[in-house]
Amino acid sequence: MDFIRKGLALGIGLAVTSKEQVEKFVDELVKKGELTQAESKDMVNQMIQRGEEEKNELKRILKEQMKQIMDELNLATKDDIRRLEQRILNPDKRDE
Repeated sequence: MDFIRKGLALGIGLAVTSKEQVEKFVDELVKKGELTQAESKDMVNQMIQRGEEEKNELKRILKEQMKQIMDELNLATKDDIRRLEQRILNPDKRDE
């Protein structure tokens, strides 16, 4: 779990750093006259949106990998535990 927390912290740190880096990069383009102020806002928004999309894709991939690891380790899921709790609490009922 510590590995997961560190990974998430890294992702959040990268997101913050990336936004700052994007704004800095675009500001430099405006200073050089390669972009107007209006264009810079659009570019920042597009780059941030793209970063969010990539972050979401990374989350999806990590979630799939974690599920695969959990399955390979044959660990009980929350649903497994809930079913067992119900069987303990209601021994006369059968799982459906």
